[in-house]
Amino acid sequence: MAVDYAVIVIYLAGMLAMGWWGMRRARSKSDFLVAGRRLGPVMYSGTMAAIVLGGASTIGGVGLGYQYGLSGAWMVFTIGLGLLALSVFFSARIARLKVYTVSEMLDLRYGGRAGVISGLVMWAYTLMLAVTSTIAYATIFDVLFDMNRTVAIILGGSIVVAYSTLGGMWSITLTDMVQFVVKTIGVLLLLLPVAVVKAGGFGEMRAKLPTSYFDPLGIGGETIFTYVLIYTFGMLIGQDIWQRVFTARGDRTAKWGGTVAGTYCLVYALAGAVIGTAARVLYPRLGSPDDAFATIVKDELPVGVRGLVLAAALAAVMSTSSGALIACATVANNDIWSRLRGRAGSGEREHDEVRGNRVFILVMGVGVIGTAIALNDVVEALTVAYNLLVGGLLVPILGGLLWRRGTVQGALAAVVVGGLAVIGLMAGYGILANEPVYYGLLSSLVAYVAVSLATRPTDAAVLANWRERLAGRGTPEPVSESVPVHQ
Repeated sequence: MAVDYAVIVIYLAGMLAMGWWGMRRARSKSDFLVAGRRLGPVMYSGTMAAIVLGGASTIGGVGLGYQYGLSGAWMVFTIGLGLLALSVFFSARIARLKVYTVSEMLDLRYGGRAGVISGLVMWAYTLMLAVTSTIAYATIFDVLFDMNRTVAIILGGSIVVAYSTLGGMWSITLTDMVQFVVKTIGVLLLLLPVAVVKAGGFGEMRAKLPTSYFDPLGIGGETIFTYVLIYTFGMLIGQDIWQRVFTARGDRTAKWGGTVAGTYCLVYALAGAVIGTAARVLYPRLGSPDDAFATIVKDELPVGVRGLVLAAALAAVMSTSSGALIACATVANNDIWSRLRGRAGSGEREHDEVRGNRVFILVMGVGVIGTAIALNDVVEALTVAYNLLVGGLLVPILGGLLWRRGTVQGALAAVVVGGLAVIGLMAGYGILANEPVYYGLLSSLVAYVAVSLATRPTDAAVLANWRERLAGRGTPEPVSESVPVHQ
């Protein structure tokens, strides 16, 4: 394993070096939080694909393939569909708003009174997303070094916190590009063909497995529908995803770069399911489906290649973890702390804002590591996060983009009613049940429409300013001349 260890150590050292390099380019708030809004299509596509394809998509996607066959691709497939929908229908308008958070968008659309409550919901979602990604380090480092769970979480989490704190979105963008390349080589170009060949090819796989493993709908229609509600719609409204849209250099980059990333996700989904199906042939009696990825990597890949593929799994976790961490810190600082202190829009100096956001990433990072050490059930934590996100925020966000008659009272009612309904239904049906997100989303929609129609329309001046920003005629931000345009 010495060669494999060397590959991993070089990879981790490279991540820290990228963080240091990114620090030199983070000279303003825009640089630190959204990479100066200067990413070209290549970097934008790579970093967007990196953040949405995390440990759940890689290790979990292979595990679903092991358990259900090709239909196990549906979870990651719905993530790709959500990214495609966001890119084609909404990303250009979102990028033109020139904001930093989803809550700032809601304030622009509804008149400045929806930010704190929506910010709290979004903060809870990004925090749990960061925590669950951080817990995944324990699995990977256990495979690599037989490392204690707590030590593994601290090691992996500290590296992500370090490079994220140093350079903000510039560091995360640079590291995500490396992670995207490593994942592509490790999973698609190496592990996928090796797994199929070792399993005897598709003919042998069909002969040894039940026909349900090759049924595209074998995982079940209700499960697929739930994936669409949680992951496809979750891609449309998550702060971690929107913050990447804000990094795009222009409308075309946001639209077409995101479309390329979404298409890549569809391919990655199928690859994970095929790898899992091959693992089922090779190891029919694993203790847990989530062990399939680590087992096939350890047993079937040669030295050196094994280290690269494990680095790919580490890259998947790190990209999601760092994206969720900067989103969590951005929401905590801009949408909650600044508003509570009454400093929103106060004109704080750019240098001070960089330092303030850097401090928030460090504080949130320490909190994420501590929570990850204390938390055991990853699936339940992630389910709570997505249920609150979709049940509380999907309707007011999409309503604001699509329905002119929506009002701030309707938006607040949708957030509160949908959020409380999700929490109450999870307590009644169980956290992992499908009903909470179904009925929570329906109650949020009813509250939004009913309250909006019962209250006065949004002020004409607010809507006029909203239309100006959507058209890209808002005041552009100054761009640091020292930061090059990246293709």
